[in-house]
Amino acid sequence: MRNLITQIMKFGVVGVIAFVIDYGVMVLLTEVFSIPPVASATVSFIVSVVFNYLASMKYVFSHKSDMSRKREFAIFIALSVAGLLINDAIMWAGTEIASIDYRIVKIAATAIVMVWNFITRKIFLDGGDAGGDAEKQ
Repeated sequence: MRNLITQIMKFGVVGVIAFVIDYGVMVLLTEVFSIPPVASATVSFIVSVVFNYLASMKYVFSHKSDMSRKREFAIFIALSVAGLLINDAIMWAGTEIASIDYRIVKIAATAIVMVWNFITRKIFLDGGDAGGDAEKQ
């Protein structure tokens, strides 16, 4: 249980940084470049996934010894695409149907996708050591 709590805390730190990247790029694209919120949220989500993969697999989750890095990355991307679909559905429903400010909707979408990300990455990618690769070295 202690390892799981440590892992969740590390996931939270990585998630906060990824959120700052995601949210910042989204607001920049929407406010400065007049890109519609759902499109800017899609682009920003993809940008943050790159950081999230590198940080999550180094500091949060352990590499499964029986899984190649290519397969690990492919699974990470597949799970992230599902997260992106959840994100975009929430962004669309919140902004287009409920007429809520996109910045508020993004916070809710991020919270929901964060839970999805942790659970699915824990199930499909975690090798079992709560410390990630960094503690194995």
